[in-house]
Amino acid sequence: MIDMKTNYLGLSLPHPVMPGASPLIDDLDTVRRLEDAGAAAIVMHSLFEEQIELEEQNTIWSMEVHAEGYAEALSYFPRPDRFALGPEEYLEHIHRIKAAVAVPVIASLNGVSAAGWLRYGELIEQAGADALELNVYYVPTSTTETSERVEQRVLDILQAVRSRVRIPVAVKLSPFYSALPALGGELAQRGANGLVLFNRFYEPDFDIEALDVVPRLRFSDPDELLLRLHWLAILRPQLHISLAATGGIHSAKDAVKAILAGADAVQIVSALLQFGPAHLSKILRDLARWVEEHGYSSLDEMRGSLSLNRCPNPEAFERGNYMRVLQAWTGQNYR
Repeated sequence: MIDMKTNYLGLSLPHPVMPGASPLIDDLDTVRRLEDAGAAAIVMHSLFEEQIELEEQNTIWSMEVHAEGYAEALSYFPRPDRFALGPEEYLEHIHRIKAAVAVPVIASLNGVSAAGWLRYGELIEQAGADALELNVYYVPTSTTETSERVEQRVLDILQAVRSRVRIPVAVKLSPFYSALPALGGELAQRGANGLVLFNRFYEPDFDIEALDVVPRLRFSDPDELLLRLHWLAILRPQLHISLAATGGIHSAKDAVKAILAGADAVQIVSALLQFGPAHLSKILRDLARWVEEHGYSSLDEMRGSLSLNRCPNPEAFERGNYMRVLQAWTGQNYR
């Protein structure tokens, strides 16, 4: 019998496969279908800092009398009716999901500042969430904002939440920090129970006829997993906290790669949005089959077996691969 169990954020789970943050959780019937398909946990989509603060100020979309610049700033955000769940509804939905399923529920907060809105971490814990994912989605645009300040922003947010909650906390990061291992180490020291790699930036497109910038959403593809594998393999030997992979996981093969690199959990979004909750069952079956066929008795046995702790000099390993890739190009497509 193959032991598929994993420990993620201190939660003992039957296996590492779970849906990532997405609109799928807005419908309770879909949440139940995800559990029936075998989801190890339910990850909720984010409650946004802007939702909380603007609702509390009672200013969302009713501020035409205020300064034109402020009204313009508000116009960048979705209207309140575009959010499936407002702050209070989000807390109530945690209650509903906890009552509907037996698996752990991981809530999510998305923001960019260590401000009063973070008290919702405490309210989320009181609502029954088993863990909290901090999604720090921030794009620095000023020439005066240094990398140290950008990283300090993440540390401050974690510290503010950690002072309020007792449940496990994971930090969801982008891949664009200049010294990701050092930042991961700092987050671990300040109480992060895990890291989620990585957030996907949704770059807008340009409409060259309307001369406008337009939002654009596209599903991930398995090629995006390569960046996650790179950093999982680097971080696994150095950080003694949970690591989750999200982005580019569409099949059992992708999940196997993430676990070999060192992932404790794999989060799936795009494939479930495309193929429905039942796709999770297929991934689970194929994953168990691969583990058995390759002679492993447990996931713990295979986890991290392709991480960089197998290499005495990771810097040389990376440089060597870089040179090999460049030298392997022969230009055969032009012959």
